[in-house]
Amino acid sequence: MSEADAPVRRGAGRPTREQAAARHEELLDTALDLFLENGFDVTTVEMIASRVNMTKRTIYARYPDKSALFLAAVHRAVDGQIVPREVLEGFDSGDLTRTLESVARLRIDQVMTPNGLRLQRIINTEGYRFPEIFVANYERSAGPVIDFVAGVLDRAIADGTIAPIDTDQAARAFMSMVVGGQVRSIVAGRPPSAAQLEERVGFTVRLLLDGLRPR
Repeated sequence: MSEADAPVRRGAGRPTREQAAARHEELLDTALDLFLENGFDVTTVEMIASRVNMTKRTIYARYPDKSALFLAAVHRAVDGQIVPREVLEGFDSGDLTRTLESVARLRIDQVMTPNGLRLQRIINTEGYRFPEIFVANYERSAGPVIDFVAGVLDRAIADGTIAPIDTDQAARAFMSMVVGGQVRSIVAGRPPSAAQLEERVGFTVRLLLDGLRPR
């Protein structure tokens, strides 16, 4: 057995299912950190194994190569950004403005978390190499929120609050305007203050709704 494959620490016995799950989560979190710090090309399985005190053999038993480990780490980060449907529905107060503002704040707050920042930065730096991470992030995280907003707008059309429109496109435009601009600043290390955030969210929601009022 080579030195790189030698176990770094020994346990007192076979780990419990909970311990094994925790170690796996630690592996994926650490891998994502290293991929972000060093880039995909420079980061090696040996580096990751050393950081988490695992053998390469243990990692390769679960992931056949570095790409598979990278994708698993990113998918774990995406899963951490998923908003349960019941949480979104809890924002639907019947007041269209307040509902949209609440959804916008939620998505911006998510990006400002350590997990959200890591995910956005890794997508920005490695998305050209792994375009599937864009798809995964949209389908599992952003997409359901856009669908919820489109449903809220559908009901607003039905009750005459806004004019008939393509609500899917309107929801996408809303998320791009109110969240996208803030995300770029946050990821660049220039997050808005709480007061700035409130002002920008309120302005964007008013801008959207003013353009959708029945003529």
